[in-house]
Amino acid sequence: MPSSAPLEPARLEALLASQPLWEKVEWVASTGSTNADLAARARSDAETGVVRISEEQTAGRGRFDRRWESPAGACVACSLLLRPSQPSLAWGWLSLLTGMAVATGVERATGAEPGRVQLKWPNDVLLDGKKICGILSERVESEHGAAAVVGFGINVSLEADEIPVPTGTSLRLAGLDQDKTTLMAEILTEFARLYQLWERDGEVHDEYQWRCSSVGAPLRVMVDEQTQVLGTGHSVDEYGRLVVRTPQGLQAFSAGDVFHLRLQQA
Repeated sequence: MPSSAPLEPARLEALLASQPLWEKVEWVASTGSTNADLAARARSDAETGVVRISEEQTAGRGRFDRRWESPAGACVACSLLLRPSQPSLAWGWLSLLTGMAVATGVERATGAEPGRVQLKWPNDVLLDGKKICGILSERVESEHGAAAVVGFGINVSLEADEIPVPTGTSLRLAGLDQDKTTLMAEILTEFARLYQLWERDGEVHDEYQWRCSSVGAPLRVMVDEQTQVLGTGHSVDEYGRLVVRTPQGLQAFSAGDVFHLRLQQA
């Protein structure tokens, strides 16, 4: 059984009352996929600023259509429906903004010491070098115009035998506070700050690059099942792409699985 108390929707709404970005905050105990729920809403002309949260997903997806499931109550899944005004080439930043917000939210909600929470480009948040959160950003096209649905899932109270891979962890396993309501309030508050800054002038690059542990690290980038590139993380460009220094020179990647070789060797 999950050891963390359920999220409190009324308290979460009260904590987010001063955030104008969030027009509607929804909570359901269980759903197939919060991303799929909001993608359907985006096609039905739902406005920007809808948040959908669940403590159980029965058909959740990660990148490359990988399935993502967890015991009821042990994780929090959240998706955001947004209609950015930034050019479509810049929408890759939405996953990066989400990672920044999750990292900051975890630190603020749990009191995790500086350095314990890190970002791994493009869509993972690490805690003590292990994955605590994954992110999936999708573009939804419809007759009502393009929308973005950004989803993330956080391992809250998973036990060691419930985590499917040895590279994962949870707040419980890390010995941190597991108050889901405070955690989500901190994440959504920080996301609103970053998103509004990005929408206004796009100036989030330096803050992300400073936090991203992939910059400066020896990397293996899996572009697809047949292609991998070895190099060192160099920077993140204006479109949110990871720039890697390779034997052939600098290469920019907009997608791919990134493995930190130091972590694999640890």
